[in-house]
Amino acid sequence: MAVPAHAPRPNRDSVTTIREDGSRPFMFPADTRGRFTWARRAVAYSLVAFYLSLPWIKINGYPAIFLDVAERRFHLFGLTFAAQDMWLLFFVITGLGFSLFFITSLLGRVWCGWACPQTVFLEHIYRRIEVWIEGDAVARRALDAAPLTAGKIAKRVFKHAVYILVSAVLTHLFLAYFVSVPEVWAMVRSAPAEHWSAFVFMMAYTALTYFIFCWFREQVCIVICPYGRIQSALTDDNTVTVGYDAIRGEPRGKAGTEGAGDCVACNKCVQVCPTGIDIRQGLQLECVGCTACIDACDDVMVKLQRPRGLIRYDSQNGLQKKPTRWIRPRTVLYAILLCIGAGVAAWAVSTIKPANFGVTRMIGAPYIIDGGFVRNQFLVRLVNKRNRPVRFTLAVEDAPAHLRQSGFAEAIEVAALGETATPLILQQPRQDYRGPFHFTVRVQDERGTFHLERKVDFLGPEARLLREEEDDEKEKAAHGRRKEK
Repeated sequence: MAVPAHAPRPNRDSVTTIREDGSRPFMFPADTRGRFTWARRAVAYSLVAFYLSLPWIKINGYPAIFLDVAERRFHLFGLTFAAQDMWLLFFVITGLGFSLFFITSLLGRVWCGWACPQTVFLEHIYRRIEVWIEGDAVARRALDAAPLTAGKIAKRVFKHAVYILVSAVLTHLFLAYFVSVPEVWAMVRSAPAEHWSAFVFMMAYTALTYFIFCWFREQVCIVICPYGRIQSALTDDNTVTVGYDAIRGEPRGKAGTEGAGDCVACNKCVQVCPTGIDIRQGLQLECVGCTACIDACDDVMVKLQRPRGLIRYDSQNGLQKKPTRWIRPRTVLYAILLCIGAGVAAWAVSTIKPANFGVTRMIGAPYIIDGGFVRNQFLVRLVNKRNRPVRFTLAVEDAPAHLRQSGFAEAIEVAALGETATPLILQQPRQDYRGPFHFTVRVQDERGTFHLERKVDFLGPEARLLREEEDDEKEKAAHGRRKEK
């Protein structure tokens, strides 16, 4: 089967899915069967099942992943994080980045071909729907070129209706990550006006999902995603990618042609490529490593009774019959950065406590001199990250003697996943005041299973200024008594 005339012929100088005039030809990749196709399909459906099941699986009373933005609580596999723990996102993002760098330096774009949501949903859900309704690549291409008939309209309407339905299901499950499955079900059963913001979100996100997987498709990988462009900075001649063995395959010729290589120029590898490239032209930014060309070529080789692997996973050195070096400077560097990031992330997660608290100075003057006392006023905010009420006690430590405390005389109970803000007023007698000092506020649960501490400053005038002020007051008082006499 030749490359369709209406699509640009694959070359390394331009993107196959964009014509010279800027228009976009649709791809009709042929189906493949083989070991990689079945392995990728098993991985894809396992990932889809994992994604769909997480909002239903309860751990410690909450879904496995529940990003409760409204309450600023984030539940991840039994751990609960508050908004104050968002600094951990730095380690998550950098950890994912180092992991991607390390894997790419070893195996190229294996993430894109096997686990990227764009590839998983497009190739293993939406493309399967298209094949089920419209047929194989030949039938789909013929239907696309055929005039508008009742049969064509019926197939297209049915296909797009299924697309919209699947997009809506995926959107509702995505929303469940943020509001929970019962809440989504309650929203679905109620009038849109009762939850208009969620309704608008679901409509917009459903439309976006439908647009991406119905029309935009491979353009996400080629035009939007930067990964294909930065892979050249992450890979080298020892990186294992999908490649064509030119030494074995060239020169091309039909089976039986004297002096020809193993490639019979059947173009099966081009016909099955979802981005329309010719893998025989070398590694290209459009290649997502989907391995469809490997199974297509292996099928031809088996029929010709030739060894499989004309197109295979191998490094550029391996394709040139040179040894592949797995341990090299870039892989060592990425591995070290990955280990450091993982170690720091593990330490950061280990510091997470089942509660958070903060001590802030109340708005107004930093300190108040009232009668015989220097007073500081604070607001203590307690956040309970457990799914049951907890009673907290507060103590002021490392403070001078005679410091008086108002507030938190008794234990404070904070509701499950709740928070409270309570004033804490500290007063130091003027005769005992020796200037600003540091002290520690310690909070712990009544069971004593954990404690939290914060260093706080007690502010006030310098002791010299306070003594001068006291002397002035005494002088004024003495002067008043003399006048009375």
